[in-house]
Amino acid sequence: MRAARRRKSHSCWGHLVAAPLWPLHGANLGTLLRTCDAVGACLAVPRFPWVPEALRRGNTLRRPACVHWVNDPPGWLTREKAAGTAIVGVELADESVRLADLPPARGRTIAVLGHEQQGIPPEALDLLDTVVEIPMVGTGASLNVAVAGSLVLYKLAGLL
Repeated sequence: MRAARRRKSHSCWGHLVAAPLWPLHGANLGTLLRTCDAVGACLAVPRFPWVPEALRRGNTLRRPACVHWVNDPPGWLTREKAAGTAIVGVELADESVRLADLPPARGRTIAVLGHEQQGIPPEALDLLDTVVEIPMVGTGASLNVAVAGSLVLYKLAGLL
């Protein structure tokens, strides 16, 4: 199994992108970056002043990772959607698809992750092609962004 792993970092394959565009906790960004490397995805993050340091601190990879910097999240998502990218949001919604029923990505796909407290802002919700929900049986309302994003990335990558 170990011999089958990549020996060096992947360049941008452009197929799968995790997009925590409204992050609250820096630790989640490092965890998502590690998951992106594991599934061959890229990470898209906003240009908040604290994000580069959070990525540096949380990045436990030995090689550079694929990171895209986003200045205007709704504008970026609008341009990606117009270019044919599938936009999948991780959110609680009436029309959501259960994680188990989410098919693997067949083309360029962005997994949008919202703010840990407010979720995905309304202006971005309208841009989603699919909303995926992670079923929970406990008392919590949601998982943290890194855990939710990791589950969805593995499913979209076809590794679950």
